Amino acid sequence: MNLKSILLAVSFATAGATGYALYEQLHHHDEGAGHQSEAHDDHGDTLGHDHGPETQEQKGLHGGKLLSADSFSLELTIYETGIPPEMRVYAYENGQPVDLTKVDVYITLDRLGGKQDVLTFKPEDDYLLGSQSIAEPHSYSVTVSAQYAGNFHQWQYESHEGRAYISDRLFAESGMQTEVVGPQTIKQHRELFGMIVVPQDQKTKVFAPYPSKIQKVHVKLGDDVQKGQVLATLQNIKTLQTYTVKSSANGQISNLWSNTGEIVQNDPLMQVSNLDKVWVELSAFPKDIAQLREGQNVMVESLDNSHQVSSTLDYLSPTMTDGHIARARTVIDNASGYWKPGMHIKAQVTVGEKQVPLAINQKGLQSFRGMPVVFAKYRNDYEVRMLELGEEDENYIEVLGGIEPGTEYATENSFLVKADALKDGASHDH
Repeated sequence: MNLKSILLAVSFATAGATGYALYEQLHHHDEGAGHQSEAHDDHGDTLGHDHGPETQEQKGLHGGKLLSADSFSLELTIYETGIPPEMRVYAYENGQPVDLTKVDVYITLDRLGGKQDVLTFKPEDDYLLGSQSIAEPHSYSVTVSAQYAGNFHQWQYESHEGRAYISDRLFAESGMQTEVVGPQTIKQHRELFGMIVVPQDQKTKVFAPYPSKIQKVHVKLGDDVQKGQVLATLQNIKTLQTYTVKSSANGQISNLWSNTGEIVQNDPLMQVSNLDKVWVELSAFPKDIAQLREGQNVMVESLDNSHQVSSTLDYLSPTMTDGHIARARTVIDNASGYWKPGMHIKAQVTVGEKQVPLAINQKGLQSFRGMPVVFAKYRNDYEVRMLELGEEDENYIEVLGGIEPGTEYATENSFLVKADALKDGASHDH
């Protein structure tokens, strides 16, 4: 179905205060006493009864869907400029506006999931105004009943938006998955930035035991060394005896201050740092400090998001720098050697947890007409649900409105549903 035509057909305005009484009359009257009018979807399927078929969707003077029965017609529109969407209906006889006080209109919108919107109408200006706002999505089966000049008319048609059909076979082959909207625990985070540094207790400076001349340095800056490995060969200046200095620990040459031929006395030759574990020093601003506690979970990430590692906050500085920044610290495993001293990183500190009644999986979140949505599942039909969102973490997002509790929705590979739903276009004209 052409989505533009669907959306034009979706809006309605209404007339009369007869309400449910009219509904009972329209749905139980003798069929011979009035007319059963029909509407069609864009594939030409007949959805009504007695009146001749419409070959294409008719539009009225206000750009809405035009439903006709003999000389009587209704134009259905949705108006949503600066206000919540409302249905407006214009009534005509032989193409001319009629006295709206003499027209009674009753409309039902049957949505996926069994929900039904029931609308009555009253005159306002030159149209009939619906009795309630029309919630998104504007996708439903429409039944329009009207009484004018002693005749009853009824039209039925489909008006779908953001809907797709996914067979069981395609669901299985595509790797799609679903979840049910329900309560979740949302983790609350503070994002901090920092740098990888060598732990103070993992730095070992290497000295010559007496004044000496360096005959040879056997390592380079950045070399990995083992405990007992020869690092340099020296000659005692006083005795002229040659000797070697060895590493007292496993690690990496993180600093190298001496070269072959130099005379050394009390200066360090080099530094060996064990980088199997490294410190992550984080900068915490005043707005962060009150929420930080030792023992909180920390997820350390590279700036390009390619690497991450989890740990816990193990130190908070009791003082602040001149720039009003407090230092926080965590220790992370670095057996892979990826985390280099001096590397800038970011970290997500879990500062709390919030129990929410409704949440959806991040994997199911898509964008539709610029709005965040998921696709609700009803058997093999999937339909867009526009969401109002709250707090989020790396897995779930709080839902404040737009979907009913217990609704099943697409998660893994939900983009396949969106692609199918957009085949007819994504406009939203009325």
